[in-house]
Order: sequence, then C-alpha cells, then structure tokens
Amino acid sequence: MCETGSVREEGKIRIFLVDDHEVVRRGVRDLLASEPDLEVVGEAGTAADALARIPAARPDVAVLDIRLPDRSGVEVCREIRARDESVRCMMLTSFADDEALFDAIIAGASGYVMKDIRGDELLSAVRDVAAGRSLLDQVATARVLERLRGQTTPKADERLAGLTEQERRILLLIGEGLTNRAIGERLHLAEKTIKNYVSSLLSKLGMERRSQAAAYVARMQATQTPKR
Repeated sequence: MCETGSVREEGKIRIFLVDDHEVVRRGVRDLLASEPDLEVVGEAGTAADALARIPAARPDVAVLDIRLPDRSGVEVCREIRARDESVRCMMLTSFADDEALFDAIIAGASGYVMKDIRGDELLSAVRDVAAGRSLLDQVATARVLERLRGQTTPKADERLAGLTEQERRILLLIGEGLTNRAIGERLHLAEKTIKNYVSSLLSKLGMERRSQAAAYVARMQATQTPKR
C-alpha cells in the first residue's frame, strides 16, 4: 500500500482509493499518479482497512467502490463524512442502481460515476469533487427530494414534518456534502441565510452537527425502503 502519512505536497489533490479488485486499483492509481496535480496517498481493498488508514493519509478525496467484501462503499462514505466533513467522497461502481445512487447522495457523496468512464472524464471528476462541486445531476437530486417530501408513513419521524420545504431542501443538500456557501450558490441565497436555515433545521431535529443530520436521513431512508 502506498501511503504518505502526514506529508502534504502543496497544491496537490490527495486521493485515497478503495476497491477490492487489485487490478482496478492499480489502473486507477496509475492514471491518477500520471497527473502532476494529483497524488494517491493510500489504498485499501476492504472497508475496515479504508476506515483504519484514511485518518492518517488525510486525503482530499476518497474514491470508493460501492461493493466491498465486508461493508458497502456507501457505509464507508457515511462514516468518513461523519468523522471528517473535509474529506469528499466519489463512488465508483460497475452497476447503475437508483437505490445505490439515493443511498450515496444521503451518505454525503459528491459524485457517483461508472467504472466504464473514460480516463480523462475520471480525472475531471476527481478534480471537480476536490473543488467542492457535485457530480450528481439535478434529475437524480430531484428524485431524492421527492422521496424526502413523501415520508408520510407511520414510521416517518415527526421531526421531519416540522421542517419547512426550504429546510428539507437544505437537509438534502447537506446530505450531498455541500458547504453552506455551495448550498447558497445552488439555491441563490446568501451564505448567512443558509447558515440560519441550517441552525434552524438542526434545532428542530434536536441535533448539533451537520453529520448527525446526514446520518439521520440515512437511517430514515433505510426504514422507509421496502425490503427486496
């Protein structure tokens, strides 16, 4: 495993790779390492190894396979974001799945790309995620928002019903991993206004941190999704 610990080269985007297929990891690593502004600071083949190594590696971006042998990449994403919101996550998968996309958005992933993506597109995607931009298209985001609006079954938490439409929208964007500034840009509102909305919705949910809100939505979604 290549890990550089706490050494940080100025100006480089630090990336941690998580995929249980060594050949895939090597291919992605070699592609990223060929770029002067990108640096692979670690890699893992399991969720447990990833969660153990990532804190010391201090990546800017974690590239995560959806399917891992011990846990899902979505769970790893959720735990990474709960520990350190500065680490942005991009899901890399072989399977197009609306449920996995929904889970990834709620877990705080900034991107969701297929493994058959072209090399130059993957490089652009990593740079976009590192810069704080979301790769999630508006149609997918709208579907998730619609599901959040529709949480009306008896299992739904009454706290969600106490949120305004705008607060629900902002809750979703927090789940995407967006900062207050990025949410403001998305909704065409001042950053200070977003900060006030976030404080309000956290208070209504009885929470103190953004990561708690993201985890709350993930749990809510898990209870509402029918078993297959």
